[in-house]
Amino acid sequence: MQSSNKRIARNTLMLYIRTFVMMPVSLYTSRIILEVLGENDFGVYNVVGGFIALLSFINSAMTKATQRFLNVELGKGNHDRVSRVYSMSLLIHFAIAVFIGFVLETVGLYFFETKLNIPPETQDAARVVYHISVVTACLHFIRIPDESSIIAYERMSFFAYVSIIEVMAKLGTVFLLFWAEDNNRLVLYAVALMTVGILLNIIYAIYCKRNFTTCRFRFYFDRKLLKEMLFFSSWSLFGGIAHVASIQGISILLNIFFTVAVNAAMGVASQVFSAVNTLVTNFQKAVQPQIVQSYFSGDKSRFLELVFRSSKFSYFLLFFVAYPLILICRPVVELWLVCVPQYTVQFIQLYLIFLLIDALSGSLWVSSETIGNIAKYQFTVSSMIIMNIPIIYILFKFGCSPVYAVIVRIAINFITHCYRIFYLKHKVNFPVRRYVVEVMFRCLWVSVCIIPVPFFLHKFLTSSWGSHILVVLTSLIISGLVIYKFGLDAKERGFVISTVTNKFMFLKKQ
Repeated sequence: MQSSNKRIARNTLMLYIRTFVMMPVSLYTSRIILEVLGENDFGVYNVVGGFIALLSFINSAMTKATQRFLNVELGKGNHDRVSRVYSMSLLIHFAIAVFIGFVLETVGLYFFETKLNIPPETQDAARVVYHISVVTACLHFIRIPDESSIIAYERMSFFAYVSIIEVMAKLGTVFLLFWAEDNNRLVLYAVALMTVGILLNIIYAIYCKRNFTTCRFRFYFDRKLLKEMLFFSSWSLFGGIAHVASIQGISILLNIFFTVAVNAAMGVASQVFSAVNTLVTNFQKAVQPQIVQSYFSGDKSRFLELVFRSSKFSYFLLFFVAYPLILICRPVVELWLVCVPQYTVQFIQLYLIFLLIDALSGSLWVSSETIGNIAKYQFTVSSMIIMNIPIIYILFKFGCSPVYAVIVRIAINFITHCYRIFYLKHKVNFPVRRYVVEVMFRCLWVSVCIIPVPFFLHKFLTSSWGSHILVVLTSLIISGLVIYKFGLDAKERGFVISTVTNKFMFLKKQ
């Protein structure tokens, strides 16, 4: 167990190094893209990209399936089965890439041509961007088995390095736009992203082939394994439809009922959403392989310990950053962007609240999809999530503000979180009362203790950067003290101290 904790600490460190490089670069890239492309072209790219993502929900489903089956076999110590899972998944993903390309270039293209609200002056460029985005999406499908293998083997250092290279390459492509003609910038940006995707496919394939004997493709067909993977994937697919529709479907509804300027605001908020969410997903990504492997190795106590800690630590890590950002969101956005689209600040603040609930759920959905009846679980959760779309549509029909799109997502996200808890109770006798007391109530109590002082400072101090910095520092100090004192139990405080010590020892060895 101690070696496992050290591995979690080491992987978390590498992923946080990745985050602290990627976050500022990604946010700066978003600023430059908005400035160079302009509000309309940026909005158009988000509509087209969102539409592609809506139809490529298979990506998410197959990623979950591949990671799940790799982790299960690694947990059982069956390396021959790991090799078979990899080869089968590579065949499946190639077939899916061909299928999804066909769908996007037929049914998807028809919807793009007839339903989306694209300004006439950018329709030709948007059409080219659409085709390029289809190729980019298909490339990502083929890369999934290699990405999943790297995460399953917990090679987070390589994953972090490649992610940093990716984000720096994207930043470099943005600067190329300065030398392009105005009417070519949108297309050039899409071509650059496709080129980065091709390079990532090559890098991941070479690394996996050289470092994992189980990741060397050989033509292999196992009807039973194929059936198991497709069954799991088909229900994850249903969940992927609901999840992506709740994100990207909102962009389409915003485009139908409002303007591309509102899509630009949602696009900026989505960039912040992704950047901040990385703080939590890094920790969860380091823990998730061990959650699956501990369950299938029969170590239930370790399994529950990881689920509880992952939920609690994820929330605290996110709250530590999200709360001060909520308070000073407007001045930060105004400093970050040259022009701030309407609703940007409200979208960001609400999405940060959404992420706090999502942070609690990370370990629960991994556990639910791994151990339970995937069909029943995905049908129920996905049905809840997909209700975002009709509810938001009705609210927009009655003239509600665009911010209600995110408010509805927050409410449904909390409902699905509660369902996951009781689903696990039914499947593995999950200790619901203990989880509610030790995780949910403790997170709520810690939040209540932290909120007042920074809030009143923000409310009554002058609107200057000196005041904003004071608010942030106060929030960070109070958050750190309250979380350590009241958020963690004695064993977890020992775990935190051990983790920090291991990080310093790791850095010293480097």
